[in-house]
Amino acid sequence: MADQYYEGVGRRKTSSARVRIYPNGTGRVIVNDKPVEEFFPRVGDATNLMKPLEAAGMAGRFDVTVQVAGGGITGQSDAVKLGMARALVRYDEELRSPMRKAGLLTRDARAKERKKPGLKRARKAPTYTKR
Repeated sequence: MADQYYEGVGRRKTSSARVRIYPNGTGRVIVNDKPVEEFFPRVGDATNLMKPLEAAGMAGRFDVTVQVAGGGITGQSDAVKLGMARALVRYDEELRSPMRKAGLLTRDARAKERKKPGLKRARKAPTYTKR
């Protein structure tokens, strides 16, 4: 791969992804040293994380390497998507507007709510018994 790259970090739930895009590439996407189809075998996950490249109209023009850790499959997929969008904006500041319109630069801050004392889960209360 070429020496020049642009990097972006994406996070979602407890997942964190470091994405590097290499200009003048062939469209290869490597996630944790595996091809993207092998790392994200579920239908829709691989296409979901390619949305930033499609929104920029640059699919197939970059080689992408990703290091992702933590969380589950959906969180990792969304973390990679955000990291890729941020890396593309670093590559070309003109892409900020289309990325923003597509909603790709906003971090999804939703996370699991903590369990509260006296409850079974975050909000589920024990069954009330009168006697």
